[in-house]
Formats: sequence, structure tokens, C-alpha cells
Amino acid sequence: MMPVKITYRVIYGDTDAMGIVYYANYLRLFEMGRSEWLRAIGVPYREIESWGVHAPTTQAYCHYLHPARYEDLLVVETDVEYLKRASIKFVYRISSQENGRDLAKGYTVHAFVDEKGKIVSTPQALKERIQRIMASGEFPPSSCQL
Repeated sequence: MMPVKITYRVIYGDTDAMGIVYYANYLRLFEMGRSEWLRAIGVPYREIESWGVHAPTTQAYCHYLHPARYEDLLVVETDVEYLKRASIKFVYRISSQENGRDLAKGYTVHAFVDEKGKIVSTPQALKERIQRIMASGEFPPSSCQL
């Protein structure tokens, strides 16, 4: 749909005793990608929260293909698979910038809820922004380094 890529250099704190990225930290990389995707379309998560809407994770999946290690430069590619009445699914691919090898793939699903945790419809402004970008093809390739 509208992929956004970021690069991230693995820090020592991301790794286990063997210098390999700890498995749970891939979810942090997913979150970084998701935040940058929203920022790239002009709707940062903070703005969504200002509408009184939150997007808690309801599903998370990661398929680990090859280990990432301390000091590796990673490319995190994030896209949206679907936007439904009250949810959104992000898909991720993490690869090595050095050789392009896929290291992990996965997804997260997020429900839209109000401040009391009640499910609400996808915010209209978010839906319209995504639809407008898809129709116009105005979505610029985005890349940033974290």
C-alpha cells in the first residue's frame, strides 16, 4: 500500500549475552516503524490520541529468520495491510542494510478504542487521509535513520 522504511543501528542494550538482538526487541522495532509510518502520512500517533482515540495492540506476530547482531544497521519496512471499521493491521519486514537479507517479518493488529477502552470506529480523519493518499499516489517515499 504505502511502505515506509527506516534504518536503525543495533545498540548494545538491544542484545543478549551473545550479542544477538533479544527477541522481544523486534516488537520495539515494529513500533518504531509504525510510528514513522503514521508520521509519514501526516497523522502522528499523538494526534490520534488528541482525538480521544487509542490503538492498543490486539495481535502481534514475528517470524525470526536470521539473527541481528550488535552494531548491525537494520532496515525496518512498514506498511498497512488493511484498515477496517475499527482496526488497522501493520506489516513489517526487517532486513540487513549490508546485504539485504531478511531477518524478521511480522505484523501487529490494533483496535481503535476510546479513553474508556470501548471499541470505536476508525477515526474518520485517519481513514480519509489514507484514502486520499492511495487515490492520489502522493505518498512520498520516506526514509529516516534512528
